[in-house]
Amino acid sequence: MINIDKAIATAVKTGKVLFGANHAIRSARTGKAKLIVVAENCPSNVKSDIEYYCKLSNVPIIIYKGTSIDLGLLCGKPFVVSALTIRDPGDSDILKILKASEVAEFMEETE
Repeated sequence: MINIDKAIATAVKTGKVLFGANHAIRSARTGKAKLIVVAENCPSNVKSDIEYYCKLSNVPIIIYKGTSIDLGLLCGKPFVVSALTIRDPGDSDILKILKASEVAEFMEETE
């Protein structure tokens, strides 16, 4: 099984990633993101805006099971990260994780 933390860290190191809720909203609105990761404690109004625009432009979203402090540390940043936008995953397998979880959810729904 692929570790989500390792996949995010690899995407940050080898891919093209933008940090911050404003970048996430803008990228979701334009559909330029491959994936958006939102911290669990992201403010609800910001999270709902990101979810809304992701749904409109069919951009996948992951709610990270940790705080914005945890997400910032995972990315190697000295600040909190409430949301990050992955435009190019680089060497990361994060998009494979996403597809695997969608298949698992589909299998649970059909049972």
